[in-house]
Amino acid sequence: MKSVVVRAPTRLDFGGGWTDVPPYTTREGGRVCNIAIDRYAEVRLEAISAAQGSDLTISADSTLAGAATRRAGVTGVRSTIRSDFPTGAGLGGSSSVGIALAAALRAWKDLPIGDRGSLVEESREVEVLDVGIAGGWQDHYAAAFGGALDLTFGTTNAVRSIPLPDRVRAEIEQRCLVFYTGQSRISGDTITAVLDAYEAREPRVLDALGGMKRLAGEMSDALAAGDIDALGHLLGTHWQLQRSLHPSIPTPRIDDVLDVAGRAGALGGKALGASGGGCVLVVARPGTEDAIRAALSALAQPLEFSVDTDGVRILTIDGVVQ
Repeated sequence: MKSVVVRAPTRLDFGGGWTDVPPYTTREGGRVCNIAIDRYAEVRLEAISAAQGSDLTISADSTLAGAATRRAGVTGVRSTIRSDFPTGAGLGGSSSVGIALAAALRAWKDLPIGDRGSLVEESREVEVLDVGIAGGWQDHYAAAFGGALDLTFGTTNAVRSIPLPDRVRAEIEQRCLVFYTGQSRISGDTITAVLDAYEAREPRVLDALGGMKRLAGEMSDALAAGDIDALGHLLGTHWQLQRSLHPSIPTPRIDDVLDVAGRAGALGGKALGASGGGCVLVVARPGTEDAIRAALSALAQPLEFSVDTDGVRILTIDGVVQ
């Protein structure tokens, strides 16, 4: 009985989200700064006999898994998907699943993972074209490549890995605090609404997207310089632009979390992903981390993380550790 187990990380989107979504990418050019974290989607593929049926998928992401296996031309396989992050948390979870599936299906066909850029293309095509989930590129890149990324989008996309010395990575893990609001959200409708406003050339949306793209570049520079204070201030500025994109993006709970965190010592923060719920990221002033956690204990659940530097990774093939 053949089996493959693959995992892929989720991400924290520091800045530039929304500018990675077509048609903005090809018309204006987008830019995103994000970082992969060790909250993973794990995909297990197992061979099944004819008596058990074919193309059996058991997971919360069965539609995505079914579409990926069909596109890969793989039959006689059972897929099981597990994750250690909340559903609808704004961490790019569906793209993490997609990248893990794409890599697992390559391994199933005895192919190497190979070029990670092509893995991104495969995963996004399944998610957007086959399943019809509205979204951009950045989540797939974080899941495939890992680490801190400076991503630029246009007629072609470019990936620049931002080196993180041990000191900077440790500071990110200590001072960047993630809290789950307990409010799951589905991002597709919000993304579609913002894209419609962009197509209508609404000045508010055009100005916000342009500003968010600029801030993504400044965030990449701050990370490269190891300046976490600057990153925190930029997050707060980004959130003011992000929340102006659509009325469903900010929520009373998100506003409360950011307000309480600010009074307890956060330099700045923002909702992750398309927001409207999900997780909030804040950057603490040095030494205020415990005070912020205590202040938010009644409002949101802390989500601990470390930086993932591997990206998608094959864990086992036929039970043998890779």
